[in-house]
Amino acid sequence: MAYTSVEIIALIVIIASAIKMLMLLVNPKGWMNFAKKIYAKPELVSIVALILAAIVLYYLVGAGITIIQILAITAFVALLVLIGIAKDVPALMKKYEGMVKKGNLWKEYWLYALIWIVLLIWGAKELFM
Repeated sequence: MAYTSVEIIALIVIIASAIKMLMLLVNPKGWMNFAKKIYAKPELVSIVALILAAIVLYYLVGAGITIIQILAITAFVALLVLIGIAKDVPALMKKYEGMVKKGNLWKEYWLYALIWIVLLIWGAKELFM
C-alpha cells in the first residue's frame, strides 16, 4: 500500500507519539534523560526543527492543503498544547517579562516571529485577495 505524503507525516507523528507515551509510562526518567540530551543544544534543535517544518509545509501544500487549512489546524493543535502547558505559563511569563525588561525578547525570537509573520501574511493574502 502506497501512502501519500500527508499519510506519511501522520504516521511519523503516530509512531513518535506512541513511543513517547510508552516511554513516559514505562520509564519516565529514561525519557527525560533522552530529552535532556536532545535539547542540550537548543540552537541545533531549532535548525533541525526549522528544516523539518519547511519540509512538512512543502509536502502539505504540495498535497493540496491550503495555508488557511494549515492555520486552522494550528489553532486546534495550539489549544491542545495549551491544555498541557497552562500550569507552566506563569513561570514562562516571568522569563519573558525579564526579557522584555532587558529589551532582548525580539533579538532572541526574531526568526520565530518572522516565520509567523510570513505565515500570517500568506494566510491573510489567501483569505482577502
